[in-house]
Amino acid sequence: MAKILIVEDYPVTQRVLSLTLKNSGHEVQIANHGLEALEQLNLGPVDLALVDIAMPEMDGLELLRHLRNDKRYNALPVIMLTASGQDEDRQTALNIGADGFLTKPTSSRELLETIHRFVG
Repeated sequence: MAKILIVEDYPVTQRVLSLTLKNSGHEVQIANHGLEALEQLNLGPVDLALVDIAMPEMDGLELLRHLRNDKRYNALPVIMLTASGQDEDRQTALNIGADGFLTKPTSSRELLETIHRFVG
């Protein structure tokens, strides 16, 4: 299955996402914010990133901008996560180049269906 990077600062959400993905056969890496995600990506490739918008250090939109402007990662599928579900967040993320957008909390089914559109 796929190697998925979860970029999320809230430990409970990290655990829920991680368990859901691992139980579906995916390998999971976790970063607590955007800077940590960039460090992990430099250590080796992943197949998809799940990225929270609101985080300390470097938020998800800034991370997405970095990924889309870096030829090593500009084709990496990125699914944005947010608790707010505001249309403005969604539109900004899509304009920057997000491949998908999920509002937390999301069901396991919706999460896995969204991921499988990109990594099979």
